[in-house]
Amino acid sequence: MTPDTRELAARFDLENLAPEFYSDPYPTYRALREHEPVKRLPNGSYFLTRYDDLVSAYKRTKSFSSDKKKEFAPKYGDSLLYEHHTTSLVFNDPPAHTRVRRLITGALSPRAVAAMEPDLIALVDRLLDGLASKGKVDLIEDYAAAIPVEVIGNLLDVPHGERGPLRDWSLAILGALEPVIGPEAFARGNQAVKDFLGYLEVLVERRRAEPGNSDRDVLTRLIQGEGSGEDNGERLTAKELLHNCIFLLNAGHETTTNLIGNGLVALSRHPDQKKRLIEQPDLIRTAIEEVLRYESSNQLGNRMTTEPVELGGVALPAGASVTLCIGAANRDPAQFTDPEAFDIGRAPNRHLAFGSGPHQCVGMALARLEGATAISRFLARFPGYALNGAPVRGGRVRFRGFLRVPCTTAP
Repeated sequence: MTPDTRELAARFDLENLAPEFYSDPYPTYRALREHEPVKRLPNGSYFLTRYDDLVSAYKRTKSFSSDKKKEFAPKYGDSLLYEHHTTSLVFNDPPAHTRVRRLITGALSPRAVAAMEPDLIALVDRLLDGLASKGKVDLIEDYAAAIPVEVIGNLLDVPHGERGPLRDWSLAILGALEPVIGPEAFARGNQAVKDFLGYLEVLVERRRAEPGNSDRDVLTRLIQGEGSGEDNGERLTAKELLHNCIFLLNAGHETTTNLIGNGLVALSRHPDQKKRLIEQPDLIRTAIEEVLRYESSNQLGNRMTTEPVELGGVALPAGASVTLCIGAANRDPAQFTDPEAFDIGRAPNRHLAFGSGPHQCVGMALARLEGATAISRFLARFPGYALNGAPVRGGRVRFRGFLRVPCTTAP
């Protein structure tokens, strides 16, 4: 290694990133992994980049808490953004996490997800028909972003005519999770939570009056579980119900949009792998896993230590904020052979794109189905697709994807 990479690791600051980091963070992640894998940042938090260290943090739930009340208080103050991000499933520990997760998991069982496939295929094929009529398209707006919004809308049984604002609400709320946000991003996120809560209050009252099928309607399932106490006294309150509906859209929207967009761009930039997948369509499952590893839709996770712990030979005090860099861990050569290569047949591929341990993504089977269906059917319909200009990244650190990808579908 050269002194340049050592210096790159030494000056890394998550709250003060260079513009080039957003287009390609992986050289920085590689430098951190090799020189400062447990990096203490200027603000006193820690940044982890090694695969084994992330797995350890994910699984040591008593030492590494997911509860964000203490961490988010100075960032959001007494706001709806604070209320949302400290109430939703992903930012809580048991027993609150366990209660809500169990209700959602039942509606996302393997059988339930398999039952969604026919409607998903019909949706994808309608979108592909629209792309064929245009010729020149935006892979994100015209395709990738349209799929998960409809799928999550179906899960919550949101009427089709009322789904228009969902994507913008999601982008605004998730945008406020970036390490540093300005007053405009804060205001947009806060307003989005307010508007979304207002809409959900009406939707929930309608659903109470006319319940759906709890086997496939997550909102009905959450409503019917609301207020049913467990032995530990935890109850799903009205506030928890609303905020976890918002969480479901956010968790399933941008990350799946990124999976589809990142996958189609990666295949375009690796024509040998694109050709391989077209000739061997049965590789779609391993191809999806490789997209998840190579360009993880969600690049960062967070924990807070509840006690003094040692990780990677570094002593962390109690109350330390810890960032888990999924994007770096998924390119760790200690876990993956030739990790910088994009290989759609890679096996084994134990990536951490969905996390690990009790907080592993509850919707990962659905995300995989959406990604596989969207990419395989796109390739079958438009094998000669090509990028028609430079893709525009989303400018995010936590969520890695594209805002725009100009493309031609004609051979």
